[in-house]
Amino acid sequence: MKLKMNQVVLKGQDGRIAIQRNEHGIPVIRAESLVDLAHGLGWVHASDRQLQAFLTRILLKGQAAEKLQGTPELIAIDSYMRTMNFLPDARDVIAQLEDGIRRQLEAYAQGFNSYISQHGVVYELKLLGYRPEPWEVTDTLILGKVFGFIGLADAQGSMEKLLIQMIQHGVGQDKLRELFPYLTEEIDYDLYKEIRLAPALVPESLAWLGKLPGFRASNNWAVSGSRTLSGKPIMCGDPHLEVNRLPAIWQEIVMVLPDNLLLGVTVPGSPGLIIGRTSHIAWSATYSFMDMLDYRVERCRNGQYWREDGWKSFTVRQETIRVKGSQPKVIKVYENEHGVLEGDPYQEGSYLVLCWSARDRCGADDFNGVLGLPHARSVKEAMGLLKRLDAASFNYVITDTGGNIGYQMSGRLYERPPGISGLLALPGWEQKYDPKGFVEKDRLPSAYNPDEGFIATANQDLNHLGQSVPINLPMGAYRAERIADLLRDGQKLTVEDMKRMHFDLYSLQAERLMRIIRDLLPATPNGRILKAWDMRYDSHSKGAMLFESVYHALYRVVFGDHGLGRQVVDHIMQETSVFNDYYANLDAVLMCETSAWFEGKDRDEVFKGKFPRFFGYDYGPVELPGCRATIPQGQIFRSAGRLTTFSPSYRFVTDMATLEMHTNIAGGPTDRRFSRWYTADVDNWVHGRYKVLK
Repeated sequence: MKLKMNQVVLKGQDGRIAIQRNEHGIPVIRAESLVDLAHGLGWVHASDRQLQAFLTRILLKGQAAEKLQGTPELIAIDSYMRTMNFLPDARDVIAQLEDGIRRQLEAYAQGFNSYISQHGVVYELKLLGYRPEPWEVTDTLILGKVFGFIGLADAQGSMEKLLIQMIQHGVGQDKLRELFPYLTEEIDYDLYKEIRLAPALVPESLAWLGKLPGFRASNNWAVSGSRTLSGKPIMCGDPHLEVNRLPAIWQEIVMVLPDNLLLGVTVPGSPGLIIGRTSHIAWSATYSFMDMLDYRVERCRNGQYWREDGWKSFTVRQETIRVKGSQPKVIKVYENEHGVLEGDPYQEGSYLVLCWSARDRCGADDFNGVLGLPHARSVKEAMGLLKRLDAASFNYVITDTGGNIGYQMSGRLYERPPGISGLLALPGWEQKYDPKGFVEKDRLPSAYNPDEGFIATANQDLNHLGQSVPINLPMGAYRAERIADLLRDGQKLTVEDMKRMHFDLYSLQAERLMRIIRDLLPATPNGRILKAWDMRYDSHSKGAMLFESVYHALYRVVFGDHGLGRQVVDHIMQETSVFNDYYANLDAVLMCETSAWFEGKDRDEVFKGKFPRFFGYDYGPVELPGCRATIPQGQIFRSAGRLTTFSPSYRFVTDMATLEMHTNIAGGPTDRRFSRWYTADVDNWVHGRYKVLK
């Protein structure tokens, strides 16, 4: 029986599993144990999100060219996935799973496969001639590893390669240290000019074919009961992802046990809630920007790399990529003790080797932690579970019904030697640069019941909350500071107050930059509009458009004319996500009265007369409210040759005085195009209305 509106009953290991849609089309699963809930969730994902789950698996296994279509883009994705080999030690990872967690993963696979055996695959897969193998625990484990890498950890690598390119183009150390304030090492320009940068290891096509959610730019905050009307904590979360596609990345779910209620969102292909709440705790996540990647420079020739005691041979792994309608493609992957080589060691030269802290002996604790959350009865217990995560580095904010709030960073961080920032690729032949294992989890940033009565994270620098330095390239603090300002000003806060904050469009970035440029604006009609602008990014704001025009022009002048070249700046801003992640590093230069980037000139002298002729109107009204620096990010940019977005993909608010969650999502429960539930919540998401889950 398929999941429509009538109840579906399955047989679980511990009793009856009942599944039925609620009035919003969201599946409600009732069972006697977490294992049986996992079985039911596997069945639901196969019913509602089968296409998404199978496409994700095909991509992660490097089988897209074989199973889908033999295009160059899919061959590039397969080559990347085979090169990275995200789960090289599957047996060891499975052995590290706690018994109850392993049983949940097995039950999930059983539920997923039972649906497929009864109902077959969706028509899109039939048209492709795809006959899937059964879902396995390892499929979910790979998903867990990649969840924390693609679009998250790998973004760090893009910025570190940009740093190398800047060095190769002769940008001076004084300018680089302003852009990279955590950079501590001396820069050997001769060494970095030797490096032959290979094409991007992560193919651009992966950006639009990937189906994985990530918390690359998001908000979460928790408010203590001392500041709320109910007297209990309130939790808020809104992960910012790509929203210009359907189905929604997440699937909302309600899961009911005899003594617990689980509400939130799931990822097709994996059991458990990613963010949400139980009867006892609530949690949400933002990406931490922990630096989990290091590059090493290796001097290569004849397939070997250099060490002081002679030339050493790379470990060579051969991967065969099957191509639909064509001959297989064989690639060779070269690895050493540091990681994967980006280049051909038979062509003499210096190349980069990519090191990822979660590459080996990693992945089990990500599931031991997340799937253990329903057992937690307090913030302290949840913090202990979440800090176990290795491959996924997030800022978790947690509340409980006992009145506590907390914050915990997760992730596996290199224990780098003193004075090593992690930003600069260092010589692989110098052992003094090698990390000494990994940082103890108790040294990662965390907080418990802070005196201020709230905790807010929005991808900002949170190093001060720990005894280590996991973040060397944070996002700007504008969103976090705006959240904090609103919470400080609030009295007896309610769920409705939190909903209004989700849609607050005021930009602290604009406020601060306008202090600098307001007096420099020309006395033209557009100049007067910008001077009077209220710093809010509503979708029809002329002031916001004009500000963006000025803002981009200043970047082209300061960073293009004074170091990088305008074409480079334009490409970074218009064709990549680098600017969207790290714009605050550039803002810091604009806000300085003196800077090496001004090349001896006064800031006003650099800015004055450099404003565009306000061609911003050419872009037309931006229909996605907000900007990079407002609480609801509304970013539209190009990546991999297409328009994409950052915006809240899911919003939820929950008061721990109740067992309710107020939510909206950029989509609906199912990926079936002609289902009434395909876009069921889009109108609520657009207009700021919230449904109630309970």
